[in-house]
Amino acid sequence: MSRGFDLPAGEAGSLRRGRIAYFPVAPGRLEFAAEVRRRILAEPPRIVAVELPGALEPAYRRAVERLPEMTALVYEDGQNEDQAVYVVVEPADPFTEAIRSGLEAGAEVVFIEPDVADRPHVAEHYPDPYAVRRIGIEKYIEAYRVYPAARSEEIAEHASAMAWKLQGADPEAAILVVVSLNLLDALLDAMERPQEEPRSSRRVPLKPYNVHYVNPHPRCLAEITVEYPYLQARYEEYRGAMGDPLPVDRQRAQLSLFRDAEESYRKNTGEKIEHWQRRMMARYTRNLAHLSGDLMAGLFDLTVAARAVVDDNYGWEVWDTANRYPAQRERCELETVSLSGEEVWIHSRKLRLRRRLPRPKQRLRPANLKSRKKEQTPGEWAREVNGNAICSYPPEDLVVEDYGRFLQSKAKSLLSEERVRVEPFTTSLFDGVDLRETIRNWHEKKIFVRRFDRVAGDVGAVVVIFDEDRANRYPYHTTWLGENQNESDMAYYATQPFDHMVGPGIGRAEYGGFLMTLPPRRMVDVWSDPDYSFAETKPERLLLAALDYSVQRHVVYVAARPPRSIFRSIAVQLRRSILYVPIGQLSPARLKRVRVVHVLDSYDRRLVAKDYIW
Repeated sequence: MSRGFDLPAGEAGSLRRGRIAYFPVAPGRLEFAAEVRRRILAEPPRIVAVELPGALEPAYRRAVERLPEMTALVYEDGQNEDQAVYVVVEPADPFTEAIRSGLEAGAEVVFIEPDVADRPHVAEHYPDPYAVRRIGIEKYIEAYRVYPAARSEEIAEHASAMAWKLQGADPEAAILVVVSLNLLDALLDAMERPQEEPRSSRRVPLKPYNVHYVNPHPRCLAEITVEYPYLQARYEEYRGAMGDPLPVDRQRAQLSLFRDAEESYRKNTGEKIEHWQRRMMARYTRNLAHLSGDLMAGLFDLTVAARAVVDDNYGWEVWDTANRYPAQRERCELETVSLSGEEVWIHSRKLRLRRRLPRPKQRLRPANLKSRKKEQTPGEWAREVNGNAICSYPPEDLVVEDYGRFLQSKAKSLLSEERVRVEPFTTSLFDGVDLRETIRNWHEKKIFVRRFDRVAGDVGAVVVIFDEDRANRYPYHTTWLGENQNESDMAYYATQPFDHMVGPGIGRAEYGGFLMTLPPRRMVDVWSDPDYSFAETKPERLLLAALDYSVQRHVVYVAARPPRSIFRSIAVQLRRSILYVPIGQLSPARLKRVRVVHVLDSYDRRLVAKDYIW
């Protein structure tokens, strides 16, 4: 990655003016902190000038000495004595890094910002700093400076005060000026002319004697830091081990964050994240980032995606993992305070997560509620399995049948949506006004209407694949027939039900995938049928059987990815069509409910199953 500050003095596009080199940064962002450190280590200057108030210099120096443990500086708001200002000194902030690396390089550190509490308002929205790793820092800065922020009298006065401080520095020393991108051009213009000492005018002075130091509680760091703690911990790790933190990549850190959160989720809930959920979270976070005009999603968006795609428990694990910062102690020489985002930031967003985990203590319950039955001796229920027959649990059959009808309806609606035509209104409204297309073409002064083409054929068999089972985690596969005209024939593969006994002769399993088809009592054993022997996987065998047994034209196939193209050809030969529904479009809560199946080893078990199945 190029540096962008080694150009000769005076060269077009250079940010070097004589012995002064300007290093513009986006405050609080990791990529710029890494570039600042790299610049100082490559060409150590005599003086490092940072855009921070001189009144805060002693406090900042003490906070930098405590790093990697973070410190919050608290002082009175100059305009409202009843309120306080919180400044969190973070390791991944470029100004903090400039002080830290400058001191390590033996440079003199100068704070050039005027000592006023009412800093002028400057637009602080920057393009996503992750672009620095892709296009280089010079192109990033150049693109930002093409459209500079509007200046006011207060901004010009602020820049003149910083220029006066710089002009008073040693004229023979090499100076590196670390300044915000939004103030760079104003400072460069101010440095073109000699500046007088700033007058203590109408601006409110900063009170350095009222600065207090507090230790933020480790549990609150994610709310009050610019970069989430997990990312800053990786930055600090690379910085300490190699001296150069540039290997820290935000995209790889997010992937590692999700993996660590997934491991905690598995330990706490016993459930695992499927590969299709990972892909869907990747797309979801990408879309959320694009809505904000960024390349990479922030912690809030990562948590929203985790909650939406999986559940609240996983959303909590993502947030909790992102809050990990091993260097932060709960007890130290400073007062530990738990801060909230509302106290530090002017604008903040809230997200409510409802964790659903078993509690260690007994819950209060009515006295007449029966407790769940347990085995008197280990293996007692397993010994009652005679193996003469198996059957399902009727209440679960109703749930699965209802879900199958829902999938048929959803697949048909998706097929109908694909056959919608939008055209200008002439003589008929057809199926209603298309508001989106009408607004999009409002300049034409036309109304657009939607027209649905009739879908030929109905939806028959339904195949749902939760896991392709390439690791053979679902060895139990069987075919059972519907017991009445409203109950489908079903073939499925699952975990071994009798390895997990919940009652005498009652086993609990988890579907890997299943096939449902009506009318009932037609299906032979799918798993031993030689007609499907060329299928490479269990999902393919179920799909072949669905195409074979479906009496309707359309077959629903729900899975993480569509079937191979050869199955489209097979469907055409059988005069069938495959309606693929990505499993990520379905509710995770309903999928979790449908995925559990109980297998009874005889019809007599149905009489007592309600006492054991919850």
